[in-house]
Amino acid sequence: MNLNPRHTEAFRAVVETGSFEQAAVQLHLTSPAISQRVRALESQLGNALIVRSRPARATRMGQRLMQYLKRAKLLEDDLEAELAVEHDAPLTLVLALNADSIGTWFFPALSEVLIRERVLLDLLVEDQDHTYTLLETGMAIGCITTEAKPMRGCIAEPLGVMRYWLVATPAFRQQWFAHGITRKAARTAPVVAYTRKDTLQSSYLEQQLGLPEGAYPCHYVPGATSHFNAIRYGLGYGMVPELLLRANPDGALVDKLAPTQPADVALYWHTWKVQSPRLEQLSRQIIAAARSMLA
Repeated sequence: MNLNPRHTEAFRAVVETGSFEQAAVQLHLTSPAISQRVRALESQLGNALIVRSRPARATRMGQRLMQYLKRAKLLEDDLEAELAVEHDAPLTLVLALNADSIGTWFFPALSEVLIRERVLLDLLVEDQDHTYTLLETGMAIGCITTEAKPMRGCIAEPLGVMRYWLVATPAFRQQWFAHGITRKAARTAPVVAYTRKDTLQSSYLEQQLGLPEGAYPCHYVPGATSHFNAIRYGLGYGMVPELLLRANPDGALVDKLAPTQPADVALYWHTWKVQSPRLEQLSRQIIAAARSMLA
């Protein structure tokens, strides 16, 4: 299969930007030129690759092609680095990670190897229940997710368990939960979640109190540190990783509202079976670091 690089470049640009117009701007071409190149690629492969919607997105065959192109580019970059005279050409890795891993153990555990191996990170931050989709659609070449089963051509390695506690400030607890976390009180007390995709808080409240999502007021504050700050400054209550509570110098500012009922989330590292040497080494580092720090 001899793919025209100009055609695959146009296809990747459309998928990554979500539109033919933005792809044209990115590649300094016209929209008709981008469309023509994508159609030529579709004709060669005998399959539709792009769903012409807003935003434009890859079809299932398009997702497979994106996976192939990302992996091929990674292997090419790694080979170029090995052949470089200085042997230190940087390697860019697109990884899909959950905010809590980034905000707790990922950088402290892996910064040394990232610096030593000259790795440039392009991180896609998503809820741990949704990072798998970014690998599946070819947007990333590795991900941390709650999905245990690998897709075809990939491996999945268990990392351990991220433990969460339901916390709030003492003042918030006194105002809203002076008589304990009851169903009635939880209907009016504001929760702090990451995004609308974040189901950690909603799953916990439904399991413990039978409250469905939407039955209580909710803030949406993305990012591990920002989310925790919203809680420790009294805006609401929510689930915070135990690792973040340990590392926080103001840990006394929040209370565990349910000290005998943590929420444990099992995490897995997914990547392709065929990897570049440096990604293979980084995968081993990620797995070892996570297993040493997670439950």
